[in-house]
This record gives sequence, structure tokens and C-alpha cells, in this order.
Amino acid sequence: KTPHFDAHSMIFYCAFKCIFTLWMHSFSNNYKTFYESLNFSYIFTIFHFLFAELGTLHLDFLLHVYCDSLSLNVSLCLLSRAMSQLILSPLSFQKNINATKIKDFPRFAHRGILLDTSRHYLPVKAILTTLETMAMNKYNVFHWHIVDDPSFPYLSRTFPNLSQKGAYHPYTHVYTPADVKMVIEFARLRGIRVIPEFDTPGHTQSWGKGQANLLTPCYSGSKPSGSFGPVNPILNTTYDFMTQFFKEISSVFPDAYVHLGGDEVDFTCWRSNPDIQKFMEDHGFGHDYSKLESFYIQRLLDIVTSTKKGYMIWQEVFDNGVKLKPDTVVHVWIGGGSNEELSKVTASGYTTILSAPWYLDYISYGQDWQKYYKVEPLNFNGTEQQKKLVIGGEACMWGEYVDATNLTPRLWPRASAVAERLWSHQNVTDINDAYSRLSAHRCRLVERGIPAEPLFSSYCPREYKAV
Repeated sequence: KTPHFDAHSMIFYCAFKCIFTLWMHSFSNNYKTFYESLNFSYIFTIFHFLFAELGTLHLDFLLHVYCDSLSLNVSLCLLSRAMSQLILSPLSFQKNINATKIKDFPRFAHRGILLDTSRHYLPVKAILTTLETMAMNKYNVFHWHIVDDPSFPYLSRTFPNLSQKGAYHPYTHVYTPADVKMVIEFARLRGIRVIPEFDTPGHTQSWGKGQANLLTPCYSGSKPSGSFGPVNPILNTTYDFMTQFFKEISSVFPDAYVHLGGDEVDFTCWRSNPDIQKFMEDHGFGHDYSKLESFYIQRLLDIVTSTKKGYMIWQEVFDNGVKLKPDTVVHVWIGGGSNEELSKVTASGYTTILSAPWYLDYISYGQDWQKYYKVEPLNFNGTEQQKKLVIGGEACMWGEYVDATNLTPRLWPRASAVAERLWSHQNVTDINDAYSRLSAHRCRLVERGIPAEPLFSSYCPREYKAV
């Protein structure tokens, strides 16, 4: 009996049932010829297209397989990536499928990976490979930390000099509008949101190379030193620039949110500048430069709000008492005291995501995936209502020591441990069981051409074919 579906699920059900019934029937009628003629990668690309939007909403599914005259019954829409992992295998044509019933859904809605493309430029191909692997691990958010102090690889249509003078190379080490569009669409077809981050007022040295008078001139005594500090918060031209820039960003990146950073602002240069000192005095800020930072951030948030975008910010913005919109997402990243921070943020009614325990650029000898797996995101003092405000987390891969040569093996399968923690039930904590499943999953990635590093002494039935 055909289950009751909505329109989208019915499309999936009918298409998949027809394809799979034909495939099963081919076992008794020249099955190998039929199998080789059927390109499942194309089929699942179609399924990805149909259900990409569902991947960014909710991934609850119920799979029910029973055997009766080679019939298959799928009781609810299951995304194609999960289906391919459960059923399809290129190792052999003779595979048995047990009668199975699986119900699954994610514990947290926001399951992200941050890539830093400023400290080392990552080719578009490396980003696409990461997105493909993210889909294999049920990640649904790509946090693109696209620019920072070292380089500005984002090619702005409105301010082309930002990348012309701020990128490592103005032609080979930039992301063109076509590149950005490709990344966004490639991610969308895999149910992955792309949230860009343009961090200010700190982390902006590369911005100043292509935009005159944006950064604060630093002083040595009574004379300019020739160096520059954070964004200059006292000039109207600064806010004119930010208005135009974020108007462009809001049109290029379709997600409802943009990450505005706001972390690690060094006040040394601001303190040295006589114009800044006078501005502080005129506004009654005294010598509290966090008030000046809050002044800038508040105006920036108002600018971004005018573009109809929501915003994510690093935790320092909240800590400094900036007035935030109710739908602000606070990103907790500082390792020491992250539980206390979660308590404070959620007590104030703000949605939050956690990254503090999942900085994957930190490496150590041994099976460090275990410490990532053992993290309990809701292990802080708070009410049940507060804990509902923690919508997930992100594994961060900062780029000081990472480029395309070592990105993938450093990220996987360590990020897979984080993915399970963000997906599975709070009670799923058995390390030995996790090791067994993670080892098998690592081999699955290797078989698909992903050079995921080993967990320990082991082998895969089909090893990675290094070039």
C-alpha cells in the first residue's frame, strides 16, 4: 500500500521505487548490463536538486524496507546521500538488503564548518570538495571566513580595489562573482547554507590596502607611525563605505544571515591617535575603548539591518553590551569559560552556536577526535528554555597552517566526530562504538576519493589511490 505523502515526497517515492525495482529485477535478467548502463550519480544529482531546499530545513526521515516479490516501500522522503550510504555499494553486484526500519533526525539544526580563505587561499575546487564531503557527513552550514588581515580574496563589484590591492594576487588568488555563485549553488544543491563572514573593525589590515582612509592611522608620540589599526570608527566616510559594501554582500549571498565578526579588536592604535582621543572625550567614553568599539558595532548592525539581513557575531560583541536584535546569533568561540558564556548568552534570550571545543586547526598526536566527540554542547547551567536557544555548532578550520595540500586530511574524519555530536542523541556517547562506525565511515570517504586521515592502525577494503 502506498503511504500518504506530500507532493515533494511523492515525487521522490515514485521515482526511487521505479528505479530501485528495475535494479532489483535486473538480477534475474542480465543484471550486470543494466547496472552498468544506469549512472546512479546522475540519478542522485537529480534527487539532490529536488530536495536541496529540504536539507536546509529539517531532515527527519523514516525508512522502511521490506522484501515481497522484489518490492520496496519507502515510508518517508530520505535524502539521497543517506540512501546511497545505506544501500548502494560499488564493491559487488550481489548485495543483500535486510528488512529494515530506520527513524532518524538531527539533534541540532545548525551543523557547520568554518573555512578560512584569507590566511591561505583555497582554490574553488578545494571548497567544492569540502562541500561534497560535508554533505556526506550531514553538515548543513558553510561558514565562509572569506577575508581577514592577511588577504582580501573576495572580488567586490562595488569596490574592486579591495581585492586588486588586498589579495595575495589580484587574478589568481581571488574569488570572482562567478566563483562565489558557483560555491553557493553547489552548496544549495547539497542542502548547505553559505554564510559569509566579513569581520570588522579588527582583522581588517587587507581592507586598508584598497580603501583609503578606512583604517585608523597609528601614532608614535605626536607623529603618525606609518602603520594602521582597526577600522576608523569616527569618520562618516567609514559608514558610507560599509553601507555600500554590505548592500552588495546582501545581494550576492542569499542566506538570511551574514557573520559580522567583531572579535579580537586591539585598542593600541586607537589609544595612540589624537583624533580618536578627542572623539572619546567629546562622547563621554573616558578611557574605555570597548565603548568606542560598541559605538562602531552598533552603527554597523543598523546598516546591516537596513539590508533586511540577520546577523551573527562573535561573543565579544555581546560581552561588550552592544544592543542586539532579538534574532541575533551569538557565536561562542573562546575556550576558557565557554559554558559560563553559554549560560549568560542564553539567559539574555539570544540564540547561540558553539565552536569553542571544536577548533580543528589545533592538532596533536593520537586520537584527538575523541575529545571532540565527548563534548556535550548543553553541559551548562541553565533552564530547559535556555538550552533550546543553543541551535548547534561549528567545527572551525583556521588557515594559519592549512591550505589545499592538507585541508582535507586534517578536516576528515575529525570533523565527522563533530558531525555526529551535532546530529545524534545526547545519550549516544560510546567511544568504542563510535570508533567502529567512524572507521567504517572513514573508509567510505576514502573509497569515494576523499583522502581522510586514518584514526589508528587499520586498513580499508579499497584504499585511497594517491596520485
